[in-house]
Amino acid sequence: MLYLESDKKLGTVVHNIATLLERNSILFADKMIYAEKHNGNYKGITWKDFYKNVQNIAGNLKRHGFESGDKMMVYSPNRLEMLEMEMAVMASGGISVPIFAYFHTETATLLFKHSDARFIAVAGDLQYNRIRHLQPEKLILFDKLETSDKNILFFDALLADTPQAKDALVFDAPPDAICLNMYTSGTMGTPKCVQLTHQNILSQQAALGQIWNLDEHDRFLSYLPWHHSFGGIFERFSALYNGATIYLESSYGKDPKEIMTNWKLIQPTLFLSVPKVYQSLVDLAKSDSEIEKLFYHSGLKFVFTAAAPLPSNISAEFEKRNVSVVEGWGLTETSPCCTLTDPSIKRENGVVGKPIPGVRIRVTDDGEIEVKGPHVMKSYYHNNEANSTAFTPDGWYRTGDVGQIVDSGLKLITRKDRIFKLTNGEKVIPTEMEALIQAKCHYITFAMIVGEGSEYPVALLFPNKKALDHPNYELSPEEGCFCPRSLNELGKCLHGCLHDTNCGLAQKFSKIKYAMVIDDELSIENNTLTPSMKVAPKKVMEAYKAHIENLYGAKNKISEEVYVIRLDTEEKINKKIEI
Repeated sequence: MLYLESDKKLGTVVHNIATLLERNSILFADKMIYAEKHNGNYKGITWKDFYKNVQNIAGNLKRHGFESGDKMMVYSPNRLEMLEMEMAVMASGGISVPIFAYFHTETATLLFKHSDARFIAVAGDLQYNRIRHLQPEKLILFDKLETSDKNILFFDALLADTPQAKDALVFDAPPDAICLNMYTSGTMGTPKCVQLTHQNILSQQAALGQIWNLDEHDRFLSYLPWHHSFGGIFERFSALYNGATIYLESSYGKDPKEIMTNWKLIQPTLFLSVPKVYQSLVDLAKSDSEIEKLFYHSGLKFVFTAAAPLPSNISAEFEKRNVSVVEGWGLTETSPCCTLTDPSIKRENGVVGKPIPGVRIRVTDDGEIEVKGPHVMKSYYHNNEANSTAFTPDGWYRTGDVGQIVDSGLKLITRKDRIFKLTNGEKVIPTEMEALIQAKCHYITFAMIVGEGSEYPVALLFPNKKALDHPNYELSPEEGCFCPRSLNELGKCLHGCLHDTNCGLAQKFSKIKYAMVIDDELSIENNTLTPSMKVAPKKVMEAYKAHIENLYGAKNKISEEVYVIRLDTEEKINKKIEI
């Protein structure tokens, strides 16, 4: 086995969440912790007032029967009430269980029953109507709604001064006490419930403190959802731990123009996002010199990307303006960060950097990455099957990711469960080809290669409909890009790029024989994307089973317009199929 660890020591770890909040309420009493946009301007709350609210919420929850060890499911988009509720629960000995704000009734019900939560806090009418039938012991509403349910508590009532506030927070909670249950994205199946401790969360901040120079003057323009580890642990606690201010991005990362409007108001000193959003913002900056100057402003320390690598043409736009690009890798089970890239070293495709202080990494003989450190979860909740295989006999967590150790750090190759075998017994790593396709053509939003048990691999390609509707030659990464304006033109254009990509693969058996461009979009709503905007491979294969079968010769009827590209011949045998 090969091993990798940081040459820096882990800093002092704050004992628990209550201690962190009390410390910062003193250090940064009149400094703003959090702000939301109202009538075009940001208005916020100070650490002093926030801490008082947290104490009152914890005290009033205790009056209503919430005890140490109890669970509070939080079903809401990011907002002040959610931040205060989660911090109050975790700091008072409880366990917060945040879930995606727009889960449908079936999923929200499944997670509530699995979590064993006694209390639920919901944002408003949408969440309330989807979960009210569950009749929890107490259902807390952030918004004021008309209701006759007897178990309702309005959040405003929890803010009222109470004598119990003084002793509501648990300052002697042990570092290994569970304070957060977070459901995984479930890219390969049913979400798992990860049990995280105070030490898991806060040791990561002690580690980052040895690498980053963040303080109370930093400004986060934030939209990453708090039910997910990237936003809810990594970004949120990076701000809270250092006394920086979180400014809620009012479009929740969905509208590039609104993001840029907020960017002008806040002038963030760092920004954490996913590649899709960076692509939109860089494209917007290219369209206007004033926006370009605003976006790459001198106070921007660095941009951070996770969930997927930032395409080289996008990172180049930051780097040529001396804005550092940092990439990280980790999982919900590791709170989440394990490695970070060094911005002073030229980025390499697939390399996610070296371990943060306190984290050890090893790669097994079959390529699986295993990790050990104070950031690794305690276990999965109510999942004996997953727990039985999650850890090695000597206590290392099996990540399920495949990689290798290189001079510049850890290089990711794929998920172990994405590797498939062809009928000839050869193993195909689809993620390599998928990344090449998406990097080569920005008119393709997602590429997915399949072929388990088949003679050859095939590809499903999902176009960037916005780019097709508004083609722009200047934004094309490849010189001579045809700049297609329709599915038909894109299909014709792609043949050459896919042929070149195929030719770049060393193993002949890994080359795709057919590709299908599908006039459809992957989405959270149809479960083909996770709430963190990652592709859910099993769900994609289920949803497009007929399409895949057609690429192997079937004649299934499908409703979408598609374009099939054949790549096993030098001739261009492209055909548009409308079924």
